Amino acid sequence: MNYKIRAARKKTAKILSLLCMCKVQIPPSPLLKLFKMYFPFSFFLFSELERDGFCQNPFFECLVAEVSDEHRSKDGHTVVGYGLYYYTYSTWKGRSVYLEDLYVMPEFRGNGIGKGLMCKVAKVKCVRLQLAVLDWNSPARDFYAAKGAQDLTDSEGWHFIRFDGLSLDNLVKDAPKD
Repeated sequence: MNYKIRAARKKTAKILSLLCMCKVQIPPSPLLKLFKMYFPFSFFLFSELERDGFCQNPFFECLVAEVSDEHRSKDGHTVVGYGLYYYTYSTWKGRSVYLEDLYVMPEFRGNGIGKGLMCKVAKVKCVRLQLAVLDWNSPARDFYAAKGAQDLTDSEGWHFIRFDGLSLDNLVKDAPKD
């Protein structure tokens, strides 16, 4: 299947927000309650994406995969996947890229689109590409491993740490006054 990868544009933000919501695959039912607790859906995503990604100093960059009109999705979309990333810096290695999301609509998987998106993201000048995958998402873990990614969970013992909500508010409140 022919597809084109291009930079997302402001007018793409609406379909991008839809794809961001579609990417969430509900894990097996015993984990559903836990999943909903950690991943509450927010429907203000479109305005946030538009504000944060399509401004003078964007917080992220995004590539989209687009198919021709004759191959549009069952819902009528030509944008069928995306790779959302941003730059980080390692004091050990230098320039790095963090791939926040890589998503291809299920009906378009198996056509090289995910690999194409990831390879395009990797072309930015950096020394490493990093990402995180939930432990229950075996298809994604297998996909990345097949492309040569290393799972650092056991080998290097890295833990991902997050502050959000009240814990983030408390950090802000405790910041030294200027």
